[in-house]
This record gives sequence, structure tokens and C-alpha cells, in this order.
Amino acid sequence: MLLSNTQNAIPSTRIVVLNMLPYLRAGGFDPHVVFEPPTSTKTPDVSGLIDKIKAGNFQVVVLQKVFGDSVLELARDLRQAGIKTVFAICDFVNPVMCDATDATIVVTDYLKSLYPKEQHAKVSVVHDGVERPQFHKTDWGNHTGSSAAPLNAVLVTSASLDRLPLLGDPPNWLKVTIVGRYSPAGSRVRRWRENQWAMAAKQGMSERWRFLRFLANRRIACEAWGAESVYDAMQRADIGIIPIEVDPVRDPTGEWKVKSENRLTLKMAMGLPVVATPIPSYEPVIEQGVNGFLARSTAEWLQHLSALRDPALRKSMGQRARQTALERYSMDRQAEKLIAVLSGLVDGPARDALSPEQARV
Repeated sequence: MLLSNTQNAIPSTRIVVLNMLPYLRAGGFDPHVVFEPPTSTKTPDVSGLIDKIKAGNFQVVVLQKVFGDSVLELARDLRQAGIKTVFAICDFVNPVMCDATDATIVVTDYLKSLYPKEQHAKVSVVHDGVERPQFHKTDWGNHTGSSAAPLNAVLVTSASLDRLPLLGDPPNWLKVTIVGRYSPAGSRVRRWRENQWAMAAKQGMSERWRFLRFLANRRIACEAWGAESVYDAMQRADIGIIPIEVDPVRDPTGEWKVKSENRLTLKMAMGLPVVATPIPSYEPVIEQGVNGFLARSTAEWLQHLSALRDPALRKSMGQRARQTALERYSMDRQAEKLIAVLSGLVDGPARDALSPEQARV
């Protein structure tokens, strides 16, 4: 059961489910999509789906980031029918769904730690797997950056940022490319309208003035995210950056605490040396000064960015970053963890004797 439609899959559906299907087939499972909404929704109406699932002789149903009364009722009906259920969630904690299902999959150890201790035995960690390891840097250059020929830092985000977090204005030897939820560069009218709407949402002259400075800054470029173009942007970059505001005033919900490693490992697998804000999912990945930098203050950000003006450090750190990402977060390794969870639900070793038609997911 999917959060989004396969024809327009959002990243979590693609990474958690669609990327794993070939591995499941190779592991002896016969995976099928039994539900996908026309548009992404976390709380779908799945009334009547129990009959379809029973008719399909499924042994396990994976609920990808869907919940709510209708899904909860389905999970209980499936349990009564003897069909195992897995709740797969990536960015928040839902003890009710964890209790209603036979297993819960989360993407970080930190997320698992937030569940009640009595539920920990039911919660497994399957990280986001690196999607395209074949794309990576092979040349880190020998330039150190200057106002005339700046180094290029890339920031990949799912948002349409209207400011550069923490840094504000990049130093004069650095250009920052933000790849996010923007209209394509050729859609000038759409981009102009986006900026108009963003300006209208600003409160007070200081906020509007800061936004105008952001738009006018020649050392900040905003590019539309695309499945192919995001890798082009990282290939052109010298440094990866992930500045996250952890200010409780700007982000009172504390959503930054439950972010996955995905944006970090994406850049690391590319071979980029990365400077990032320390958040719970990043701290176990970064070995300070070896495969990346964690920066807490603006002063630390500038210090670590300046260190990466050294071409030799960019190369050595980028190579170690890629090695870390591929060893710990490859799709192969995450698929092994997923298959272990599913196998455990269908009698573990006994599943090896099942045909693909018998081990239906």
C-alpha cells in the first residue's frame, strides 16, 4: 500500500518501495502493489480493500507511510485474517500504528529510539539506500576559489528556500547552487510568480528586504530539482552543504530532529566533501575532518568551508565520504535488512521452501 502513485511517485515511495522491488523478487518474494492513491495522501480511505487482499492470498502487507482510522481498521482486519502487516515510516513516530501492525520499519536509529521501549523489539531500521551510485566525481580540480572564479557549493533540498540558512551571504570565493522546489529556469513567468507569492507572504520590511537581497545575490543560484539534473548539479559542485536551522523559534516543531540521512548520503556517495549541521541522523555518519565536517555555528561553517579550499582535502574527504556511503547505505545492504524483516514474519527459515507465488507481499 503506497503513499503516492507509481506514475508520480514521491521520493519516499520510490526509495522505500519501488527501488526495493527487484531485490524482493530476487529474494524469493512476489511483490504486488495492492493500493496506490491518485494523489499522495497519508490518510487514504481503504474500506473494502480487505477483500482484495484476502483474494490475492497475500502473506504480508506493507503500509508505506499511511495511517488514520481507515488504515488502522484495515490493519486490525488483516491481523484477524492471519495476514502479517508492516508499517514503514520515515519522518515521524506513530506508536498506535506500531501497536496495530506486526513490525515497524524506520529509517534511522534515532527514530527507533523515540518509540516506547516496549515497542523497540517490533521496530527495525532500514536506511534510505543510495539510489544511483554509478554517478560520482572523478575530478576535484586544483582551484582554491576566488571572487573571479569561485568554488561551487551545492545544497539539495525538497523546499523552495528563500534564504540561505545559517550562512546568509556566501563568502566572496564561494557560489552556492540551491537545488529545490523551483520552476525551471526557462519558465520565467512561473518563477516570477513564485517570487511574487513569496514576497507577499513576508511580514515586515526587514523580511522583504532580506528576500530581495537573496534574489539579487549573484553568488546564489536556485535551480529546479529533477531526477537527472540534480546529479548534474552535484557533478559541477566542489562542496556539498546542508545548513539546517535548529532554532526553536523558526522551527518550533523540531522536524529537523527526525530527518533521515538521505540528503547527506546522496552527496557523500557522489564523492563530495560535505559540511552539514549536526542532527541526530548525521552525527553517526560523519567522522569529523575525515569524511566530512559538522558545523554548529556560523564561525565553524566558515572555518570548515575555508579548509575545503584545499584541493587535496576536497579529494581525500570526498573519496572517504563515498566509501562510507556505499559501505553503509547501499541499496543492496538495505534490501538485505528489509528482506530479513519480511522473512521473520513468514516463519523465517521456513520461507526458503516457499515458491514466489506462496511468498506474496
